[in-house]
Amino acid sequence: MANDTHGVSVRDEGQVRWIVLDRPQSKNGLTVDVNASIIDGLTSVGDDIRVVALFGAGGAFCSGLDLKAAMPGAGGGPTAAEDNMRKYFHGLIRAVRSCTRPVVAVVDGAAVGYGCDLALACDIRFCSDRARFGEIFVKRGLMPDGGGTFHLARIVGLGRALELMLTGEMVDAAEAYRIGLANKVVPAADVDGAARDYLAKLAAGAPLVHRAVKEYVYRGLTADLDAALENEVRGQMRLLQSQDFIEGVTAFLGKRPPEFKGR
Repeated sequence: MANDTHGVSVRDEGQVRWIVLDRPQSKNGLTVDVNASIIDGLTSVGDDIRVVALFGAGGAFCSGLDLKAAMPGAGGGPTAAEDNMRKYFHGLIRAVRSCTRPVVAVVDGAAVGYGCDLALACDIRFCSDRARFGEIFVKRGLMPDGGGTFHLARIVGLGRALELMLTGEMVDAAEAYRIGLANKVVPAADVDGAARDYLAKLAAGAPLVHRAVKEYVYRGLTADLDAALENEVRGQMRLLQSQDFIEGVTAFLGKRPPEFKGR
């Protein structure tokens, strides 16, 4: 698949789908049309795609809402603003979370406001050393509105999350890695090649396992231990009947890398 709409390009490279924001005039700011294009890229993955990468070009991940292009409620008042928030902005967060493939935010530069929330919604954050994160809503007289109130505390802990949301403090790549916000940090000069290598290795993993892990880890956020253990039984019994399980054992006994097919 190759598509380029509203400053969003969607490219499939092997088993990896790249969704690239390229709106340099706004540091990859978002509008309802931009979000709709990203949502389409997330929801249209075929069986051959095993990993989705979300990337911001031009030295910025995402600056949040493009205020110049889409003032909240412009042309429709508060009702339109609320409708757009629910459909396109919350809809994007839900699309990231409901994608059955691992979704990796490749963050090179600033991820602020809703852009920070978008990175938080992804499963993994692969960062360059010039990545920066900021829940800067408070500096605009607002609160996080892209799932930040849900995700941030679960990633970095309650106290640090509240501090970041109450102060709007920016966090650099080193601090993001220290507090568990960033999974990987590489030099900015190497981020393109390093990200591609990382994504290729992730894509070589067992896709059925990836889907099961995502499903049950996120279910586990709101489940008690007994429910989590029961989910593990159900998931594992399905995996034990898969061809990929047989391939994994056969490869181990044959001392070779497994070739998972997602079956």
